[in-house]
Order: sequence, then C-alpha cells, then structure tokens
Amino acid sequence: MKTDPLIARVTDRIRARSHITRDRYLARTRIALNRPRSADRMACANLAHAWAAMPSSDKFRILAEKPPNLAIISAYNDMLSAHQPYGDYPALIKARARDLGLGCQVASGVPAMCDGITQGMPGMELSLFSRDVIAQATAIGLSHDVFDGALCLGVCDKIVPGLLIGALHFGHLPTVFVPAGPMGSGLPNKEKAEVRKRHAKGEIGRDALLQAEMAAYHSPGTCTFYGTANSNQMLLEAMGLHVPGSAFLAPDSLDRKVATSRAVDSLANLIRLRQSQPERSCIGLMVDERVIVNAMIALLATGGSTNHLIHWVAVARAAGILVDWDDFGILSAGVPLLARVYPNGHADVNDFQKAGGPLLVLRELWKAGLLHGDVATISGASMADILDGVAPVRAEDHEVIRPPMNPFSPRGGLQILAGNLGRAVIKTSSFPQDRQLIEAPAMVFSTQEGFEQAFRAGRLDRDVVVVVRFQGPKANGMPELHKLSSVLSVLQDKGHRVALVTDGRMSGASGAFPAAIHVCPEAAEGGLLARVQDGDLIRLDAVTGRLELLVSEHDAAHRKAAENPHDADASYGQGRGLFGMFRSTVSTAESGACAW
Repeated sequence: MKTDPLIARVTDRIRARSHITRDRYLARTRIALNRPRSADRMACANLAHAWAAMPSSDKFRILAEKPPNLAIISAYNDMLSAHQPYGDYPALIKARARDLGLGCQVASGVPAMCDGITQGMPGMELSLFSRDVIAQATAIGLSHDVFDGALCLGVCDKIVPGLLIGALHFGHLPTVFVPAGPMGSGLPNKEKAEVRKRHAKGEIGRDALLQAEMAAYHSPGTCTFYGTANSNQMLLEAMGLHVPGSAFLAPDSLDRKVATSRAVDSLANLIRLRQSQPERSCIGLMVDERVIVNAMIALLATGGSTNHLIHWVAVARAAGILVDWDDFGILSAGVPLLARVYPNGHADVNDFQKAGGPLLVLRELWKAGLLHGDVATISGASMADILDGVAPVRAEDHEVIRPPMNPFSPRGGLQILAGNLGRAVIKTSSFPQDRQLIEAPAMVFSTQEGFEQAFRAGRLDRDVVVVVRFQGPKANGMPELHKLSSVLSVLQDKGHRVALVTDGRMSGASGAFPAAIHVCPEAAEGGLLARVQDGDLIRLDAVTGRLELLVSEHDAAHRKAAENPHDADASYGQGRGLFGMFRSTVSTAESGACAW
C-alpha cells in the first residue's frame, strides 16, 4: 500500500530531527550486538554465579551446548488484577524454552503499582515516576549481560512504557512483550460512571458505591475500559512487539496459553536471526521512526489515553528518536477515529476484541495507506504480511469499529492546544461537539481537596473553567486527577458549560468534558498558570486549538505568582520524600517527563 503523504511527511520530519541522536543510538547498539556471546567472553566466576541456582539438568545443558539464554523481566504481583495472571508465566515459559533447547531465567522483577488504587491518594504522586523506576529495574536485570533475548511481562499504565524504555537501552537484544489479557465484562462502564455521579451528588452512600465498583472490578485481568493499560496493548500491537492478535485474549483461555508459548517460539526465532538480520530481530533496530509513528497513529485512530503523549515521547527518546506534541497534532488532523471503546463509546475491550480488535483497526489503517506496513515484527513477518490476512470490518460491528471511509470522526481523538497559558493536550473523542469551545470564569485550586470542598459547598454550580495547578512533574510528580471526573460530569449534566485546565494528568478513562491537561510550562516552573486568579476569563477552543487567559499581558505580568503548596517537607510522607531527586531533575511533560 502506498503511504499517505501526511504519514510520510511526519515520519520524515521525525527522522530528520532525530538524525544525530538516532545515529548515536544505533552505533552503541551495533557495538553491543557485535560482541562475543557471554558464555565466551565472561570470566568463569561471573558465569558460575549466573548459573549457580539452575537445576542440574539445565546447568549441564548450558555447559555442554551453550544454548541461547532467555531473560524474563516480570511485573508480577497479585495485587494488580492485570498482573496477577503472570504468577504462572515463568514456569510455562521455562517449560517451552526447555522444549526448544534454550536456557531461561527470571532476570528481575519490576515494581508495578495500580493507579486505580492510588487515585486521589498520596501514592499517586509516585505513579508517573514509577515508569522510570521500572525502566531502571529492567536495566538492572538485563545488566547481568548473560542473556541473548528477553521476554517482558507487563500490562498496565506505567509498566509497559517502563519495560519498553528499559529494553530499548539494551537494543541489541531481541525482545518480545507478553500480555495477560482483560478481565471478563462486569458492571458496564457506563453504569459504573452513573453510580459514581450519583454518589458525588449524595444520592447513594458508600456501601452502594463499593458494591458497584466491585462488580466492575471483579477478577484477574486488565480493567475493561480503554484507558492507559489497554492503550498500551494497542500500541504494542501496532509496533509489532506482541504475538499478533494477543493483546485482548482472556487470561484463563487456551488461546492465551498458546499465545504465551508462541512468544517463546518467536523469541527463539529472533535470536537465530540476530547476527544475519539484526534489523528484523533486535529491538533497538526494529523500533525505528516508522514503528514509533505506527504507535502514534494507532493511539489517535482509537481515541487512546492522553498519557501516551508523555510516555511514547519518552519511549522514542530511549531509541534516539525525537518526537514532540506537534507530531501528534499533525497526525491527528489526518488520521480518522475508527474505534469507539469506553469512554469513547459503550463497548468495552472485550466487545472491541469480538469486533476484530487491534489487528482489524490496524488492517483498516494499512489498507488506507495510514500505517507503515514495511516494518519488521517479532513474528518474523512484516506488518503488511500480518494485516493482509485480516478480514475487513463487518457492517454489524460498525458501532465499535469502522473503516476509514466511514469513520466516527475524520480526525483522531486528540488535539494539541496552544496559547498564552502554554501548550496542552485535550482528548476530543469523548465529549459532545457543542462543548468544543468553552469560555467561562476561572475558579482556581492548588489541590484536589480544595476542589472537592468547593463542590460540596455549592461554589461550582455554574459555568466555570476549573483550574487545578501545581500538579505537574516538578510540583508533585504529576498525579492523575481522575477523581475530579465524576464531579465535573455532574456539573456538565446540569447544563453548565464546564472545563478543566491543569498541569496534571487525567486518566486514560477520562474525557466526558473538555480538559486541557499536561499544561506546559507547569505552574511550578513559572508558567502563566501560576498567575491565574478566580474570575479570570479562560477560553478553551478545541476547534482552533487555542488555550487563552483573557487578561491583558500587562496585568498578568504584574501579578504575583502563587506559591507551590507542595514545597514543605511535611507533604512528602508515605515514600514521597524518596523521589525528591526525580522532582528536581524531571523534564517537561512534552519532553516525556523523563528523570534520565
């Protein structure tokens, strides 16, 4: 298929911008790739330590045959429903590796926190930084340097980007990502949202709310809405780093077990190709500018999580590729919205999978020239070869997936905003068309608690642009502000014209109201957001892409900036004090919020 000129243009501009950094990355990767294998170059004492705890039969085979050795990097814990299934994976993977005559060891576990548990809690201020901790932990596991390939086990919000960043720092290794799948459909997401709004209005109590939440989140597997975790899986499919079609297979299904075994088979094949065809086998060479653009397109075409405008900038940077928000904005203007999965529609990810899932969306994009098909995948086939065998979308599934000639929207589900308040991201795929432009007086808060108190006191019962500032990476680690969603939805349902402007993040599950998020520069870095006052008019225009404080430049410049309420040491209990280094060194949201 001929690549659409817009897709080619964005890919070329990223390639030109990244020329120096990508060349440096590739040079480092090729040096590592061309070394002798660890069994031949490492000292005997080093190797003895690496193999000491192996079963005797495996140790004998390693010594006699020197087979490739696989690393498992696992984000298993049994608190995250999405990661609980991984408990059994190492045994399954090792058994398959033995069948193939390979060595296999768990190289490291990486931390994995659940944003659903920490929403609105102090722990959420560690969430974004956990991505880089996961990348570091991945690097520590692989730094033992006795592996010929890696399997990365992770699903959720910061875990997949962290694993991918860490793996790309070992770009000479063939690497396969192994998903675990979503939980079965429970209480429909729309009904869950309505229960939350009723609780916010005081119509039902805590017991009824908890009962509804437990009916929604009820078993092992990923949450069934299309938030950051499930967007991760969509993007990995688009990058060719999964066994094709494995993203949303149920955790306890036979298909899932087969896909996990096939992941080991794929890695074994990539290792065989490593020296003769490194561009088709080593993750650092496979993940090039085209693959990053494919991930960006998949995000836009499905109305995925806004978090990925932070995470995939960081992922690209780990491979020496420089991406900015303008790249997303340009692509969004030409990539149609082909899927509606909650919160962008009524279907959950299980319905999405039944309708054809990620591969069908990618197939429709590729057939329209909106996806690079000439890229390698871990299956050994090109992306085009995989997608050529996928059947077209069926008419009966058009409520969930549509072809490009009949999209839900002619443009992607995200928009970049710019103006005197800075640059921001807005998810446009979920809120009504008549809310594309909001102009209203501001009400300013520096904490989520202050916002909630104002709502309970009835002070927000009007047209309002809610400003929640000092929520950026440097201020307090950039927590998600998903708990604000129910309250703002209640106000919107009353007929008020409401919007949110913040330097914090919103969950990938949000989007029922206009929200200008990730505002850069953040308030803690001297952004104009720190000078906004109650009553100031703010215009949020998702049509023209503008975010403006309607106050004269002279008046705004002569105002005293508000102080960061998170500066006091007392506010960094519950582990937050350990992350002061991250807050002081972290880059802006637009540059990936990287602490490295």
